Amino acid sequence: MSVNRDDLIIQMQEASAIVLEEKGYVSLVDVLMRMEKLTKADYDAWRFGRTPCLESVITVNLTKINHLFRAFQQHARAGGLRPSKTAYLSWGKGPKRQLRFSKSGAPIIEDAYAAHFLKPRVGG
Repeated sequence: MSVNRDDLIIQMQEASAIVLEEKGYVSLVDVLMRMEKLTKADYDAWRFGRTPCLESVITVNLTKINHLFRAFQQHARAGGLRPSKTAYLSWGKGPKRQLRFSKSGAPIIEDAYAAHFLKPRVGG
């Protein structure tokens, strides 16, 4: 049974709160894994360069991913979290290469996927 967009948003908000508490920051990749829309095995395959792009192994269709993605960013900013660009480089032996998140590879999409949202600095 397919999950509707509203249910996905609720799951995303709950997963975001857990990840933020555990790590002190939140990323869409971590939230997708917490939501069980991205398996650890698929994530690892992507990190080792065995998967061409992360979107190809997420178990939600692209339309819902895009909706979830926008809602995730809005939720993070509404919560006072600050974005921080993060480089996702391949794991394993050999030269490290920048990993691709999206099928299109569009820079704006890649940058948005790579953002981590950090808790505000205390006292400053």
